[in-house]
Amino acid sequence: MPATDLERIAAFRASFARRQAAETTEVPGGVAVLTPEYAHSPEHNQIIIDDTAPPARLPALADSVLGHLAHRRITVLDDAVGAAVAPALTAAGYTHATELVMVRSGKAAAPDPRVRTVSLSELRPATVRQFRSWLPDADDGVISQLADSRAARLGGAERVDFFAVRDENGTISAWADVYLEPDQGIAQLEGLITADHHSGRGYANAILSTAVHHAGDSALLFLVSDPEGWPQRWYARRGFTAVGRSHVFAWQG
Repeated sequence: MPATDLERIAAFRASFARRQAAETTEVPGGVAVLTPEYAHSPEHNQIIIDDTAPPARLPALADSVLGHLAHRRITVLDDAVGAAVAPALTAAGYTHATELVMVRSGKAAAPDPRVRTVSLSELRPATVRQFRSWLPDADDGVISQLADSRAARLGGAERVDFFAVRDENGTISAWADVYLEPDQGIAQLEGLITADHHSGRGYANAILSTAVHHAGDSALLFLVSDPEGWPQRWYARRGFTAVGRSHVFAWQG
């Protein structure tokens, strides 16, 4: 039976997490991915559940494979499995958030001439500033590590591109990642950010239209959004439709 879009997306996300990790450990229902170089990044040190999982065992399992870290993160890619494990994890002190999986349909977009691909070194100052804005109390070492952890994503897919727009002073003011697997006809838009004090200039629209054009040969283009508030409504107005949910459970020591 052909895989559904949600199944293809879940398989892509699980594969991306495995491929960008320095270490992987198989666990019931999924895999633990670890990258010690970026120990402060939950994205690069977490458990990914892409199958059924024993709810009662998950808190202890997370302690056993992530216990050397000050944080725990468990991402559950299937909506029903996420709902099933939620009571055990929240009882163990985890916060629970849902993610909206959205797929784009409609005509291909035209690229915006303001948008260019950039290197990690070009993008780094902008991401450092943004992490500093989000985490004002974090020390410089944590901020640097979170910004530098983007390098691990280069190994996650066949093609990984970073798109950005610069303001009139040449400062990168908005950016996003695009991950592509051309042979599988699937692509992901990830981390579309407009820097503080640069909103209202059309930068996000410019990057989105360029990213959609860039992924034009992919039959399936998706992103993951917060289900509440304006982001999912903004994406919906630009051709993205919600097709499912995933779940993220987090604990901070």
